[in-house]
Amino acid sequence: MSPKSNQVSITLVSFLTYFILSAMLAPIGILSGPMAEHFGQSITDVTKQFSWLTGGILVGAVIALFIFDWISLRKLFMVIYGMVALVLFSFVTVDSLEAARYILGFVGIGSGVGLAGAAITISHSYSEDRRASMLVITDGCFSVAGFAIAWTATYLVGREFGWSSTYQLIGFIAATVAILAAISRFPNTLPEEHAENPSPWPLSVWLCVVSLFLYTLGQYSMLFWLPNYATTMLGAETGQAGSLVGQFWLGMFFAQVFVAWWVLKVGVRRLVLIASVTTFCGSLPLWNVSDIEWLIVLALVWGFANLAMLKAILSFATEMVEVPGARLVSLLLLGATVGTAVSPYVTSQIVEWTNTKTILLFGSGCYGALFLLMLVARKLDPRESNVSIQDQ
Repeated sequence: MSPKSNQVSITLVSFLTYFILSAMLAPIGILSGPMAEHFGQSITDVTKQFSWLTGGILVGAVIALFIFDWISLRKLFMVIYGMVALVLFSFVTVDSLEAARYILGFVGIGSGVGLAGAAITISHSYSEDRRASMLVITDGCFSVAGFAIAWTATYLVGREFGWSSTYQLIGFIAATVAILAAISRFPNTLPEEHAENPSPWPLSVWLCVVSLFLYTLGQYSMLFWLPNYATTMLGAETGQAGSLVGQFWLGMFFAQVFVAWWVLKVGVRRLVLIASVTTFCGSLPLWNVSDIEWLIVLALVWGFANLAMLKAILSFATEMVEVPGARLVSLLLLGATVGTAVSPYVTSQIVEWTNTKTILLFGSGCYGALFLLMLVARKLDPRESNVSIQDQ
């Protein structure tokens, strides 16, 4: 395989790992009813089992901090996604909800490790000027999967193919990842690669880790409770309230397509500041506007205003060190994953103590704190002083 073909192959592997995770999450609400009927359980009991999937993702993110010191990217993708394909195929024979949750947990762990592996692959395969753009496109694959698999699951369930058919389809995609990995060459991430010139992590990198935590915590503070706020405080209909989340993700997808090009023009160091400002400002009207029709439009605008900030911050942090090691990329993703994992409990407690409008203010507060951290990180960035010296 030529170097160019090999880069296309490993890039496709990275994109498909994000597609697979989104494909697992997107149809939960569509499949929970058929699953409840199949297993003879309530929809609530079935939905709870998907916490094994989300919990597994967090466990996988923690494992990713260390596993790349012991196994190559090629072997990791081959083994993990080969096994993910097999367990997803096995869904057709599962008659126990308990067995189903173990499968979901395994897929979650594999996906958590796989996402880190994908980000590491992109970080090691592309130069600084293209890295941010490619990382943003991985998020675009995540969004595309959300649309495509939700529609596919609705179609398959409507044609009475059974709830497991959607996950078996995802199993074929996982098998494709394993096959592509087997015939490709991946960047080396084993410790000896960096033994002679280890890259220290400056304080600005740690500020990026905290910023990613605040980003996901703020995002899900808004997404979890904005529909409830619309129905209870604004008197919106259920359909209108539910569309707010969809509008956000649609705006996010448009932003990802735009930023994949725009970051090549403005650079990731400018983008993180612009995105942190627009995300903060875009969140403010969501708890100030009382007209639900306007709120639906503003949710779309807010989604676009995020400007793919998660991957922009990740790329910004990797550019602060000479060699962005596997553990650094895994730590950055872990910061974002922890924010996602704690958000249901943290936001529920805040709402229990106050009300749904307060949690929206809390989300904006997270974005405001994130902007301040990005200002400090830019100031402490070692390259900032180099640029100032060159300007003089």
